[in-house]
Amino acid sequence: MFLKRFVLIIIGVVSLALGTIGIFVPFLPTTPFVLLAAFAFANSSDRLHYWLLKHRVFGPLINNWRRYGAISHRAKVLSVASMVAILSISMLLGVKTWIIGVQFVVLSCSAAFVLTRPSPPEA
Repeated sequence: MFLKRFVLIIIGVVSLALGTIGIFVPFLPTTPFVLLAAFAFANSSDRLHYWLLKHRVFGPLINNWRRYGAISHRAKVLSVASMVAILSISMLLGVKTWIIGVQFVVLSCSAAFVLTRPSPPEA
């Protein structure tokens, strides 16, 4: 039991670190890592889970997802803009066509998922 708890805390901390970096780096998503951290903390540490849910930046993201399966309009815009930036940079760098094709398919599916999620009700 201790090992499982320890591993989940490590996963939560690493996921939260990656999510935090994702706020500033357009190539790295924030939301999936924060949601993974919330899951890991919920199953390993009440204190860390509570802290994350009450966090000024990450708390609303988690609560919107839990309560409504929703992603905020701002997060949608930033997410899709990041995906467009990734694809554009790959094209500008002359990445192989087949890699750009794979990126296009994956990013299009990701964008479709993000854009089809409801927005949370206005508070």
